[in-house]
This record gives sequence, structure tokens and C-alpha cells, in this order.
Amino acid sequence: MSGGQAGAENGALTVMCGCDDQKVFDRVRPVFDAYAKACQRMGDAGSGQLTKMVNQICIAGVVSGLAEALNFAVRAGLDADQVVEVISKGAAQSWQMENRSKTMVRDEFEFGFAAEWMRKDLGICFDEAKNNGADLTMTKLVDALYAKVIAMGGARWDTSSLMKLLTHPEK
Repeated sequence: MSGGQAGAENGALTVMCGCDDQKVFDRVRPVFDAYAKACQRMGDAGSGQLTKMVNQICIAGVVSGLAEALNFAVRAGLDADQVVEVISKGAAQSWQMENRSKTMVRDEFEFGFAAEWMRKDLGICFDEAKNNGADLTMTKLVDALYAKVIAMGGARWDTSSLMKLLTHPEK
């Protein structure tokens, strides 16, 4: 699943499902539809978990890029909210930008999907990458950044707390 606490509360989760039998999936689909805005069978058992790994790799990269971009905007003297307003209408648009940019700029991270949970998920991705040969160079870099966030006391901060590393660098 993807969508976090807000998605769960609003019945707007995304479900990535692995199931060996399409008929079984079709039979349980109404249950997913009760709390999900999207649900798809990704293949046999295990395929949903692999798809969730893809999701987490994407989020890690997007959040890291967004943190760097917002920090750049602020340091350049731009109004970060105004920047996001315009660039979110183009190719840079993302869920993270729409839902986390304002709190990132305002140094608010006491909510959402915890950094420690992201590290757990990325660890699962790294284990799978050993099996399938995928190169996760960027993901390993972002994982190291999350380790720094946790060392700062941010284990339960939202994943967008990567911004904190840029706005409050170690001395």
C-alpha cells in the first residue's frame, strides 16, 4: 500500500497486490475498493511487495531532490511557496511537492511516514537488489541521508525531513 496515514483516513490508498489467482483477486477487490483509490494486481504472490519497493525507491529520490531544490530556492532568495506554485504545474510536479513542500520550508516534520520506516523499507529494497542485480546507487545515498536524520533525533520525523539536513547542517 501507499498513501500514508492521510490516504488511509480518506480512503485514498493505492494498493499494489500480488495474487496467484486472478479470480481470487477479483473476489476480494471490493474490500480494497472500500479504502483505496487505486488497486491493481501486479502479478503472482510477491509482485505487490516488489512494486512497493519500486514505490519507495521513487519516493526516496523525489524527496531528496525536492529538499535540495527547496533549499536552493530559499538560499537564492526566492519565495519557495511561489516557486512550488509555478513549477508544480510542469514536469517537476509530484505528490511530495504538492503535499510536503510547505512543511519542508517551515521546518515541520512531526507527522507522516517516519524516516526510520523508510530506512526499513529501503533495506528491504537493498536485499532484493542483491538478488536481482539492480543498481541502487542513488537509493543508497538517500538511505545514508536518512541515517543522518535519525542520528539528529529524527527517527519519527516524516521522510521530507531530509530538508533538515540542508537547513541545519552539522557544524
